[in-house]
Amino acid sequence: MAQHAGRYGERVFRPEDTGEDSRIDLGALVYDAVTMDRLRQLGVGPGWRCLDVGAGTGSVARRLLREAGVAEVVAADRDVRFLTAEKVAGLTPYESDVTSEDFAPGRFDLVHARFLLMHLPDRVQVIPRLAGLLTPGGILVVSDAVDLTTAYAPDGPYAAAMRAMWQGLRDTIGTDVTWVPRCPQLLQDAGLESVAAEIHVPPLVPGSPISRFWAETWQRAREAMVATGLVDDADVDEAVRCLDSPAFTGLSPGMLTAWGRAPD
Repeated sequence: MAQHAGRYGERVFRPEDTGEDSRIDLGALVYDAVTMDRLRQLGVGPGWRCLDVGAGTGSVARRLLREAGVAEVVAADRDVRFLTAEKVAGLTPYESDVTSEDFAPGRFDLVHARFLLMHLPDRVQVIPRLAGLLTPGGILVVSDAVDLTTAYAPDGPYAAAMRAMWQGLRDTIGTDVTWVPRCPQLLQDAGLESVAAEIHVPPLVPGSPISRFWAETWQRAREAMVATGLVDDADVDEAVRCLDSPAFTGLSPGMLTAWGRAPD
């Protein structure tokens, strides 16, 4: 792996950049309903105390309170500016880095992390740490990007942009999605039981939140993408135009969600 010069939020996806909260919320529009459906099926509901790690703008945390009726959500992030912008009853922002030794938010019935581990260089060590925050019988649910198509997709602007994005993010901030299919095994290795997983791949439709999310993400990651030598600026622009074309037939990277339960 190339030596990356900064972590998520320091080099590419900076919270202080105008529109970063809107970019994150485009992803929430795509995946929040899928996440909430899975959490409800796992029994998350009234009385539960929850931890949302890498909470971003807090969309999952707020929906847990509003829709699932949980008792409390501790929303953890290295930068909580989006979590403190609006006061929500039952939501407690917790500014801390999950990889630091002083990350000690307590014990929870649910620990949830979405699109977080893929950006951490020590992700394999973080999974047991998250599992250790569960109460007996508590549930760990982790979701990360899984790209099962790009490597084998026909050559074209979209596939080239996706390949350049993954490589550029790996070179600059250490993002790696190649490990994600191993996630269920890693949960089991952490001592969790009843481990299972599923994959959701959203359709790429012109003007849809997922299409707009990738277009915005490529704009923010453009420098890292071009630095790979796999694309130039014109190629990135052409890939963005593909997302707006009704004739485009590419497949988006999806979201793999894995979960497991702590022994009683």
